[in-house]
Amino acid sequence: MTLSLPDEAATLALGARLSQVLTAGLVIYLDGDLGSGKTTLARGVLRGLGYAGNVKSPTYTLVELYAISRLNLHHFDFYRFSQPEEYLDAGLDEYFQGGAVCLVEWPDKAGDYLAPADLRIALFVADHGRRADFAAFSKAGHACLSRLRASPLESSAATS
Repeated sequence: MTLSLPDEAATLALGARLSQVLTAGLVIYLDGDLGSGKTTLARGVLRGLGYAGNVKSPTYTLVELYAISRLNLHHFDFYRFSQPEEYLDAGLDEYFQGGAVCLVEWPDKAGDYLAPADLRIALFVADHGRRADFAAFSKAGHACLSRLRASPLESSAATS
């Protein structure tokens, strides 16, 4: 599934839509270059779950933990890793053992140590805004993507 995101509001709206179809334990990779909208999408998810506080990229803290709404959500950013072993050294693998939804920016920087994705959202700078490409890799990921496809479109235009 591919969605066109003409502006920041559309990216936030997609995050809000995604928040409504999440289930506990999902691991979602957020791929994209710097400035592609990964943290904005995570902010939209958190707003959709009812979180009203400041949402920042966990570039320096590596993880931000949110116990909100019906879900616990962990937001990771591995941009600063220079080698995958830093993931293990930081002791982050324990966060993927529970039932929290894990949103992971720069997942490739953790290499094969990272829990596999249920869903991968690749964000790209496009002609006039952004584009989000979705891929599911598990039964839970496929179910989430099916629910997202069925959810009403607001400010985003979908193509398949």
